[in-house]
Amino acid sequence: MSRWSNRRQKFRKMLETQHCVYPASVYDPISARIAENIGYEMGMYAGSLASLAVLAAPDLILLTQTEYAQQAHRIGRASELPLFADADHGYGNALNVKRTVEELENAGLAGLSIEDTDLPQPFGSDGKATLLSIDEGVGKMRAAVAGRSDPNLVIAGRTSAPQLTSIEDTIARSKAYVGAGVDAIFLVGMPSRQAFETIAAEVSVPILLGGGAKDMRDPAWLASHGARFLLRGHQTFTASVQAIHDTMQALRDGVEPEDISGTASGELMRTVTKSEDYARQGKDWL
Repeated sequence: MSRWSNRRQKFRKMLETQHCVYPASVYDPISARIAENIGYEMGMYAGSLASLAVLAAPDLILLTQTEYAQQAHRIGRASELPLFADADHGYGNALNVKRTVEELENAGLAGLSIEDTDLPQPFGSDGKATLLSIDEGVGKMRAAVAGRSDPNLVIAGRTSAPQLTSIEDTIARSKAYVGAGVDAIFLVGMPSRQAFETIAAEVSVPILLGGGAKDMRDPAWLASHGARFLLRGHQTFTASVQAIHDTMQALRDGVEPEDISGTASGELMRTVTKSEDYARQGKDWL
């Protein structure tokens, strides 16, 4: 059995239940371990956060597939939290998608999504997002499924059609991707409850949601329509940036270190670094 099998099985069971959860937005080993200690059921590792954490760059597909997989592996080593990753467009065409799935599976993910957005931004697009044709999207989904060797790894087909095209197009894409063999459909930018109800009635696999109208934030209602998680944003990263900025600014302005507020206690730091485990190992081995 793979060292990652347990968390993959846990994530698959989550999809099979009648519950909808809010994933923890994680981007490095410490954030994943904090989420696990707090009791989150799963973590969400987004391409946008990986770009910020690894490159300090915006979400423009500047990160490479290798860098993304390496960071995923670091997160997986530090925590048993089932980790679901937004693998963007698979870092190229369908052949690249297959390779991406192989690498991310080896990195220890519990699940991942491949999207049908035309990425990176084509010349002349003026930054406006567009979707691939359904046929090309299907090719990518088929390649993703073919790249999987562990049947417990969840593969989701992701589309931003709810906010970019129409309900009808969203349904057509979802059905096509399910036909290509994906385990779930990841929908981004759902505009309303009514739109979600219409789409969900036509989708035969679990639905994952990336944002949506505020009045949709009802886990019981979402679960009753087939949704299994709703990502509410990446406030963890932006809050971290603000805290680091404010602390550095205060120290630069002359505030004494002992007068800085909002820092983690020694107890919390010992918990998130598992210092007691290392102390015990040092005593046994050193």
